[in-house]
Amino acid sequence: MKTVKKHVQDSEVIKTEMVLPNDTNTLNNLMGGKLMHWMDVVAAISAQRHSNSIVVTASVDNISFKNPIALGNVVTLKAQVTRAFSTSMEVFIEVVAEDIPANSKYATHKAFFTFVAVDDKGRPVKVPPLEPTTKREKELYAGALRRRQLRLILANRMDPQDATELKSLFDLEGVSQKQ
Repeated sequence: MKTVKKHVQDSEVIKTEMVLPNDTNTLNNLMGGKLMHWMDVVAAISAQRHSNSIVVTASVDNISFKNPIALGNVVTLKAQVTRAFSTSMEVFIEVVAEDIPANSKYATHKAFFTFVAVDDKGRPVKVPPLEPTTKREKELYAGALRRRQLRLILANRMDPQDATELKSLFDLEGVSQKQ
């Protein structure tokens, strides 16, 4: 069977929500947990679109909380697969808040989630490769291997000595030889 590469736009998911009183904390801002739930849902749909499979969340890299999202704001979450490995996929999520009466939009959050494609018994299954096409897609794709190696090291699932992509960033011996 021939493996068909998929493109980033095939996995793109955009979700829009309005921040209602029940979604807020005592400062009338969107609760972080509610936003993380929305992020997990859009990222999972993106991974499912790429893999055509059931997916489970394997890890969440740090979520950058840049700006709060106020009661009444409209929140747009955009998710897309940045790279596919053997059975796992990295998904990048960007969040933008919009204050419609003030006619303003601003970036609020970014994160990388990792999902594993599984069969109906929960066993990992292979996923199609991803073929990035734009400059930004290629940059996210290239960085995904470094982020994956870092995740695996932090989870004690990879020896730091085996993290070739990360080691190349800190190759002090090669830097001193070039000078």
